[in-house]
Amino acid sequence: MYYSVIKKYDIADGPGVRVTLFVSGCTHHCEGCFNPETWDFAYGTPFSDAAAEEILEALSPDYIAGLTLLGGEPFEHANWTALLPFLREVRARFPHKDIWCYTGYLFERDILDDFCEKWADMKAFLTCLDVIVDGPFVQEKKNVSLRFRGSENQRIIDVQGSLRQGKTVLWEDGESR
Repeated sequence: MYYSVIKKYDIADGPGVRVTLFVSGCTHHCEGCFNPETWDFAYGTPFSDAAAEEILEALSPDYIAGLTLLGGEPFEHANWTALLPFLREVRARFPHKDIWCYTGYLFERDILDDFCEKWADMKAFLTCLDVIVDGPFVQEKKNVSLRFRGSENQRIIDVQGSLRQGKTVLWEDGESR
């Protein structure tokens, strides 16, 4: 897996001050994407143990609320399979920090119905995530006043609540693990 950038102080992609990892590789190619260079799976730098340690160190201060994964597309097979061991380490070291993930895939149709059927480890990946912002960016539904979303079709989903209840539960500000 490659990544384009690690931001150590991000306030736009989830609540509080966050560390964000922009992975490379995306097959959605949404019109108006704010990061089209990350469509290329080989864009940027290979994700290494050193990059993982850099993120883990950046997550350590108490004022850091959590980690956000963006892209590119974290749910591309090559990306989530590389991220899973890393996210397990994040969870082990920082159980009270939340993990957000942005995806152009739809939670029910693509992730739960398709990916969980195809790949047994997808459920393990989902157990590492607190919030998913799902749905492709749609230029015609762009709305700059939305909090943590780029277009009106996108939803902010409480992943653990959804898995517990067996239905999609939308995230409400202030909720986390």
